[in-house]
Amino acid sequence: MARKLFGTDGVRGTANIEPMTAETSMRLGMAAGSYFTRGTHRHTVVIGKDTRLSGYMLEPALTAGFTSVGMDVVLLGPLPTPAVAMLTRSMRADLGVMISASHNSYEDNGIKLFGPDGFKLSDDTEGQIEALMENGVASHRVAPASLGRARRLDDALGRYLEYTKSTFPRGLRLDGLKIVVDCANGAAYKVAPTVLWELGAEVVTVGVNPDGFNINRGCGSLSTDAMKSQVVAHGAHLGVALDGDADRVVLCDEFGQTVDGDQVMALIAKAWHDNGTLRGDGVVATVMSNLGLERFLAGRGLALHRTNVGDRYVLERMRRDGFNLGGEQSGHVILSDYSTTGDGLVAALQVLAALVVAQKPASRVLRLFEPLPQLLKNVRLPEGMQRPVMEEEGVRKVIAAAESELAGTGRLLIRKSGTEPLIRVMAEGEDERQIDRVVDEVVTAIRAVAGS
Repeated sequence: MARKLFGTDGVRGTANIEPMTAETSMRLGMAAGSYFTRGTHRHTVVIGKDTRLSGYMLEPALTAGFTSVGMDVVLLGPLPTPAVAMLTRSMRADLGVMISASHNSYEDNGIKLFGPDGFKLSDDTEGQIEALMENGVASHRVAPASLGRARRLDDALGRYLEYTKSTFPRGLRLDGLKIVVDCANGAAYKVAPTVLWELGAEVVTVGVNPDGFNINRGCGSLSTDAMKSQVVAHGAHLGVALDGDADRVVLCDEFGQTVDGDQVMALIAKAWHDNGTLRGDGVVATVMSNLGLERFLAGRGLALHRTNVGDRYVLERMRRDGFNLGGEQSGHVILSDYSTTGDGLVAALQVLAALVVAQKPASRVLRLFEPLPQLLKNVRLPEGMQRPVMEEEGVRKVIAAAESELAGTGRLLIRKSGTEPLIRVMAEGEDERQIDRVVDEVVTAIRAVAGS
């Protein structure tokens, strides 16, 4: 079923502008609550959020929607997205909701939904929820005696903290390691430093003072300079940068050199393959992952299976074909033995376990392959633009020429963002100057048509 409201990662937009308004959020709560009301038991939804100011608007609006159709609400407060997925399952809830726009700035917000199994909803399910909203939700209101109740779960953070620590190998500790952790002034600002400290590390914190406006601002997995500088300044062994809702992670070694999701997946794949726990003889990643990762895995008899961009599509392939490791170059790493979605903190703990076992610096442990030159540029489209830019003859000719030039030595990927009005142009290959030129030519052609 076609979707209009939902994108690649739930509903997202500018706060207090459609669709991220209180009115639409309430209707979404009513529709989703109605869809997941099955049977005669008391139905429950858990709701978490990050630290954006607009969370104070969206949380009560969703609560009103859910309670109006008879669903009880458990409010978790600021907590990472993977914590919401975990608690949805552990509390036997019928639905989980995370209010977050992930790595975006505070002006944006979003709503992600999880089914009772803790997994993000399929495109078809989201389409059916949209259909309920379009056809009117008033008929789903319950009688006064059947209204839902709302309460806060005071120990939500503690439950996720203990669960996260349980994913770290028994018998290992982080004693002697100094770790810089950047929480992006987001959802993990309390739990991430606490987990690392309780496992024995000396912790240096960045981005742990949220004020409603500073989430992802100059910090976090998309702005890693703060983490890197602190690693070098404090002589730390590793830097860990999470995004606003902590479902992705980017690392740096002791020299402040970036370690992205591809290198993290390579390390975990090697470790799990060596100890016999890697399932499917391969890894699932998106079309954005570097060819260097694919070649590294192939050299060990493992395959890289690519999907469309979006951790939900990675997870769908993992579930369908029995893989337990997948993710994105951007830092979404899905370890399905532990979590039903990307979990930046759990992924970081797997890397730290490898460091403890190897007793070697991060710069030696985390550089498993040399990435091929890769360049990504974004072209922002004018607001409300409906013109099919990619179908223009001039753009198609430039793209065809670029693909022909890279054939056999590299690849070109062009896609429309599912969360922002952007067209992303990415190329990679052996020759860095060629890659730069090819991307510039395609970007110029798109801009000429889009008028941006």
